[in-house]
Amino acid sequence: MTFIYPTDSNKAHPLPLSPEYKSSIKRAPNKPLIPMRHTLSELTGPVYGHETVREGDADLTTQHTGEPLGERIIVHGHVRDEDGRGVPNSLVEIWQANSCGRYVHVRDQHPAPLDPNFTGAGRTVSDAAGYYRFVTIKPGAYPWGNHHNAWRPAHIHLSVFGHSFVTRLVTQMYFPADPLFPFDPIFNSVPDETARARMVSSFDLENTQPEWALCYRFDIVLRGKNATPMETK
Repeated sequence: MTFIYPTDSNKAHPLPLSPEYKSSIKRAPNKPLIPMRHTLSELTGPVYGHETVREGDADLTTQHTGEPLGERIIVHGHVRDEDGRGVPNSLVEIWQANSCGRYVHVRDQHPAPLDPNFTGAGRTVSDAAGYYRFVTIKPGAYPWGNHHNAWRPAHIHLSVFGHSFVTRLVTQMYFPADPLFPFDPIFNSVPDETARARMVSSFDLENTQPEWALCYRFDIVLRGKNATPMETK
């Protein structure tokens, strides 16, 4: 068991200031951070409400009267601690663009169609072994105006909650061999190439369902030397 938090593992996470990612210039702190020790009340509450997850919340393709357009996929994996053990009862949420690369959000006005049968959000709770599973549609790439001809690689946002608000972590899952990787400053804000690779899912033929959906595996490691890069670190 790991008893000492390895501070070197912080190098796996995105740099707060990544000038190529233009909005980080306004958001990044310009003074050293001050560590704030959490009290018992912060670590135990407020509780988010894991029990409110409903049956079907993890299947983004059945939330409306019709099926969404695009390539149906399965995304699954484990939430793990620094020693590789599954973390049970983690609230895992996802949100994403549709197959055309557009979010259901008022700020997203680029000329791609919305899908009336796809909202792009789901949630589930990891089981006793830390396992989670979603059914969704593979998202499309989309323009984002950061620089000339800027496009985000296809990705899914994942949020992992522990038992209280202060134990939330957020990351992004990408798809293998995306040609947009070299041009995306958000992906490349993680300075270590090995750590960046931990944000890329792996194609999982064994769990692909014949004639129904391809499958991708994405394990989320919360901390340690193999930690998944997190936006909120």
